[in-house]
Amino acid sequence: MTQAGPAIHEIQESLPGHRVVLRDGADITLESGATLGPVTVAYQTWGTLNEDRSNVVLICHALTGDQYAVGTHPITGKDGWWESMVGPGKPIDTDRFFVVCPNCLGGCMGTTGPAAVNPKTGELYGTNFPVITIRDMVNAQVMLMDELGIEKILCVVGGSMGGMQVLEWAARHRERVESAVCIAGAARHSAQNIAFHEVGRQAIMADPDWCNGLYYKEGKRPESGLSVARMAAHITYLSEPALWRKFGRSLQDRFNKSYGFDADFQVESYLRHQGSTFVNRFDANAYLYITRAMDYFDLETEFDGDLANAWKDIETRFLLVSFTSDWLFPTSESKEVVRSLNRAGANVSFVEIESDKGHDAFLLDEPDLFATAGGFIDSVAREAGI
Repeated sequence: MTQAGPAIHEIQESLPGHRVVLRDGADITLESGATLGPVTVAYQTWGTLNEDRSNVVLICHALTGDQYAVGTHPITGKDGWWESMVGPGKPIDTDRFFVVCPNCLGGCMGTTGPAAVNPKTGELYGTNFPVITIRDMVNAQVMLMDELGIEKILCVVGGSMGGMQVLEWAARHRERVESAVCIAGAARHSAQNIAFHEVGRQAIMADPDWCNGLYYKEGKRPESGLSVARMAAHITYLSEPALWRKFGRSLQDRFNKSYGFDADFQVESYLRHQGSTFVNRFDANAYLYITRAMDYFDLETEFDGDLANAWKDIETRFLLVSFTSDWLFPTSESKEVVRSLNRAGANVSFVEIESDKGHDAFLLDEPDLFATAGGFIDSVAREAGI
């Protein structure tokens, strides 16, 4: 494993960007009934807010994403995770829109989460942090919009867990959402996805350096467990054709098998690299909490067993996008949402994009995605006179 940098909780306060304390520091009530406060949300913005505050695009990030969708990431030094989608002249055009991307509640890049200080005790929350849900994440974003004086959002857009947040926004805050773009998302987490998340959580909790979630106090970090969790999850983001095209059965820096347990194959080396670099930018406890929030998400159950109830009389315009090789959030799950929107008489467009890149296609160079999302957002903006 490569040498890890400073722990996330040690650098959160020094990260660049904006921060706001919600509700003047008052406690907020979570879906579980627990209270949490004060809550800080860290976020980034690009573009200029127009005079009537009508050109806002809200980006909701995925599980291992953060607010640094564009620009140089302050920890990794790499480009933002959605450089392909956001920027001047791009589908989410920062010359035209005021773009906001918050770090989700429970995250580890400046928003209140398990790696933050509990002001009531003066110590880091760790596993004393309350369990959160996708609804809690969105409610925190709603409060952020209130703090920024933004009543209406032109478009809420996100992929994967971000797509879950998009659907939550539309279902419960429809009066504030002109349009919604859900990419490679779903209205509930599948049993298979819950199972993969449980493997990752167990890897973290089995690491002796996890210390029952209080590793901050011990000066330790469950790097091995978090690395394995990342490796397992990363496999689900790809497809077999993409893995074969990129790696096949090629050996790593050798001509012959070692007949041992070193990384003989390039794909093994790739996964180990993914795991070892991930521990430098993500907190293990945050991984536990955010994956659990995804597991709990189930709009159908929350709307009396019929997803169409979530969209009754809704005026929000929808775009749903899926990818043919995505087996983590397959097209069938997007179609389930589309059918429920149709039953409710909602305005919905749906596109399945041919791609062999798997779930991560929404983060990669996919011209059909750019054309589809860009065309939809442009249409919504033109209709709004922007």
